[in-house]
Amino acid sequence: MDIKKQINDELEKIRPQLQMDGGDVEFVDFNEKTGVLIVSLVGMCATCPMSQITLKQGIEATIVKAIPQVTEVINA
Repeated sequence: MDIKKQINDELEKIRPQLQMDGGDVEFVDFNEKTGVLIVSLVGMCATCPMSQITLKQGIEATIVKAIPQVTEVINA
């Protein structure tokens, strides 16, 4: 399966939890050489003071566990 499709599938699983708080996450880019996934936190997630915790402990932890090729998730 295409890695970008896998990433988007995992983001779809996370998305409802973010949308419950008025936020969302969008796929921006994935560097296959470095394993860095770039996402964009939007809506309330873009300005939330807890966004880095959501990004690292929520989104990154879920994606890295599901897709070993992803080593880090950063916000655009």
